Amino acid sequence: MQNILIVEDDIHLGFLLMEFLEQENYQVKLCRDGESGFNSFKKGKFDICILDVMLPEMDGFTLARRLKNVDANVPFLFLTARSMKEDKLNGFSCGAEDYITKPFDEEELLCRIKVILRRQANAERPPAPTHFHIGAYQFNYNRRELCYQGNAIRVTEKESEVLRLLCLNKNQILKREEAVQKIYGKKDYFLGRSFDVFISRIRKLLQNDPNISIDNVFKVGFILNVEEKVS
Repeated sequence: MQNILIVEDDIHLGFLLMEFLEQENYQVKLCRDGESGFNSFKKGKFDICILDVMLPEMDGFTLARRLKNVDANVPFLFLTARSMKEDKLNGFSCGAEDYITKPFDEEELLCRIKVILRRQANAERPPAPTHFHIGAYQFNYNRRELCYQGNAIRVTEKESEVLRLLCLNKNQILKREEAVQKIYGKKDYFLGRSFDVFISRIRKLLQNDPNISIDNVFKVGFILNVEEKVS
């Protein structure tokens, strides 16, 4: 469950926000002033912060800068009645992911929160590998190059995409529909048939190593099985 810190001095609005977000399966901590919000942030672990600008004890802009000093990667947005251009520019200069003015729509706020959290998750995700060892073969995805015993051959763009997905799911099921969606951007019967053709081509490319097989899982997908040599 993802954790949200709300710093909002309007207690009625704060409780409404907390109740709404908890119904969406978020864990929410509500604070009524900037100082308590900062102290709660230091003690807890939050995935995103929602800050008002006009707060007792410490204004939202100051709070945002202090939060960034504690954790430079924490995403936050402002939810405030301050709608002047200068305020928005100040908010974004603090590092805000978004600046939403009151009154606001709860569903739109939820959508923006999800976008920020999804973007944050993608940024934290390590890049997928581009070099793979497949038994006696070596595959360079960026160069679209498959090497066997010092001999390299170029594979087509689609062959490279299919082989990469198989490698990323080595010894696991690669679901056919999901693979077609990732490669072509949509699901379609004829695209699925095209995907099967590329699987057949890759089988032939890897046929020199008897420890490698691409097995069909009926109505589900394929498995790139690689029997690792025990030294």
